Amino acid sequence: MSLTETPTDPDDQRVVELCRQVLAQHDPASMPASQFLGHVFDAGLAWIHFDEGYGGLGLSPKLQTTINRTLAEGGAPSAYMRNPIGYGMGAPTVHTHGSEAQKTRYLRPLFTGEEIWCQLFSEPGAGSDVAGLATRAVRDGDEWVVNGQKVWTTLAHLSRWGMLVARTDPDQPKHKGLTYFVVDMHQEGVEVRPLRQMTGEAEFNEVYFTDARVPDIERLDEVGEGWRVSLTTLMNERVSIGGTVPAKGSGTIAAAVHAYQDSGDHSPATRDELMKLWSRAEVHRLTNIRASQNRKAGVPGPEGSVGKMESANLNKDAMSFAMNLMGPRAMLYGSYDLDQPEIAMDLSNPQKAFLRTRANSIEGGTTEVMKNILGERVLGLPGDVRVDKDLSWTDVPRN
Repeated sequence: MSLTETPTDPDDQRVVELCRQVLAQHDPASMPASQFLGHVFDAGLAWIHFDEGYGGLGLSPKLQTTINRTLAEGGAPSAYMRNPIGYGMGAPTVHTHGSEAQKTRYLRPLFTGEEIWCQLFSEPGAGSDVAGLATRAVRDGDEWVVNGQKVWTTLAHLSRWGMLVARTDPDQPKHKGLTYFVVDMHQEGVEVRPLRQMTGEAEFNEVYFTDARVPDIERLDEVGEGWRVSLTTLMNERVSIGGTVPAKGSGTIAAAVHAYQDSGDHSPATRDELMKLWSRAEVHRLTNIRASQNRKAGVPGPEGSVGKMESANLNKDAMSFAMNLMGPRAMLYGSYDLDQPEIAMDLSNPQKAFLRTRANSIEGGTTEVMKNILGERVLGLPGDVRVDKDLSWTDVPRN
């Protein structure tokens, strides 16, 4: 909704007017981004479907698109870009499963970007099978002692807090013996080591826990309910990665169009290939609009896997198209110095973006996992054979 337009829907009118008030009273160009975003949070515009006092107003989540667009047109910074994992995954999990004290403590600085969050799920021996994780948390009075290793932890080097799933009862089947914690990434016993990617950067990390102590008050939900809580994170992760609604013609399809315009190959075959990519991008965008309008407040369903899977495939195909048009220039990558970036995707460097999109089909659940979810939970097809479903975790064979 443009700043100069007046919507007709009463709820749309309400949130647009709130956005205009925030922008009028607090100029985003004249203050730090975190300070401005604090005013957005206090107005209930951070996550519109959250409860009042926690960054929301208890309204339909479909209004968030209107809010984000109106604020962006007024020059507001993006909370998602400042803290993508916290905003898209951490906040819904804390709001759904956290105590009142946890929601009060974490949500505002998470939204403002003053405290960055990371996700501590994957392990060397349990990537796509998150429930097979081996990191242990053992109760010691009012604390839990954590030992283990996590891998592919995005932005752990910048994070203040981490979402940790650990095994608290190895005698239970693998999905039932897990518990979910919020862990202090700066505490003793937590070590972050960078993982160098083929881009030369290290936005991913390994995280080692050695007798790290987590207070029981930092547990989300009940002991043994970690898998249920983690599903909230995972479903929101897939929506966050593949279910956002970008501006028409933006993102990797914009990079593909730019490469076409700069190239000397405007043949009918090349133009046809570009238009197929453009059509896919537009179908993906419109599908995400419909999904966001239909999505109810709370935990997203398996449909988020559609957007996640297609966004990964589209990004890879669009950047491959761009590289083919660039010819030998596509091999001129530039600097390959190890860096730990604050953002994941940089479309200003198409060579780097081409390499980075390879991760899209892995992060947030592999494309193969997305197909299983869609086949079983959306199409109703028979599930994969699972021979360890009822075995205790200690009896499941592992590498």
